Amino acid sequence: MALYGLLTVAALALMGYAVTPRGRSVFFRRFAGGTQLQMAYLVVFFVVVIALVALIVIRHATLAEEVAVFAALAACFALIVALLRNRIASPPKTATPYTVLTVGAHPDDLEIACGGTLARLADEGHKIHAIVMSDGRAGGDNSVRPTEARNGAATMGLEKIEIHSLTDTRLEDHNMEMVDIIEAKINELKPDLILTHSSHDQHQDHKAVHFAVLRAARKQPSILCFESPSVTSEFNPQLFIDITNYIDIKIHAVQDHRDQAGKRYLRWDRLKGMANFRGAQGKLELAEGFEIVRLKDSIAGLK
Repeated sequence: MALYGLLTVAALALMGYAVTPRGRSVFFRRFAGGTQLQMAYLVVFFVVVIALVALIVIRHATLAEEVAVFAALAACFALIVALLRNRIASPPKTATPYTVLTVGAHPDDLEIACGGTLARLADEGHKIHAIVMSDGRAGGDNSVRPTEARNGAATMGLEKIEIHSLTDTRLEDHNMEMVDIIEAKINELKPDLILTHSSHDQHQDHKAVHFAVLRAARKQPSILCFESPSVTSEFNPQLFIDITNYIDIKIHAVQDHRDQAGKRYLRWDRLKGMANFRGAQGKLELAEGFEIVRLKDSIAGLK
């Protein structure tokens, strides 16, 4: 009974962890078939619960106790085997980690534009911080979108995300506020690299954030501009970052924004299609493209 009690507590703890944003991040980032493994956790949980019910209902049946404990042990063993078989090798940690600041206009911009790159950088040991300037109320439910942005950040492995409530679709009216926000974060973090929107973008909020970043980061040595669905034909990436092993993480991070479900540019096939296109340009399988404002030599090895 003591062993069974420990198994029950462990199963409940693991189930609780599995449904948190960090837990989901571990499944999608560390294991092939993360969704299937989450389902395996559910199965194990129900096996343990059924076994517990059997022990409660048939209190004095030694055989029932043995069967219940055996079922729980077998389920846990099967799950451990599944985890070991589906483990994805983590990339080697960089010897010289750097700090990255990424700035977006809306809660889902970062995941769509550079989610694969951010996840890869996080896995390599770099510290990723994010600023989102609006809560996206003009395009969805602002009571849930900030939470979805935090879930997406957890899936990508970000250290911290800071979400502001400046007027959605009117960010140009908050230019000085945005500059102050970005300057304060730059002074705090002293980032080695900044990622933000391109000037070649039809969305007025994206352009406003781009110019606010350039003004606030005028002394920063490395700035890259990512590709949003609303970029114009003038968007001309010079840097292609390999996200072949991170496309699934990017897709899951985008899918964390359930309030935006149904929008065509969030579909997995659109995301993968763009990664295929930029990958072909960069002689890679799957990639995200970036325009270079300026790039320090020590960062230039990022490909």
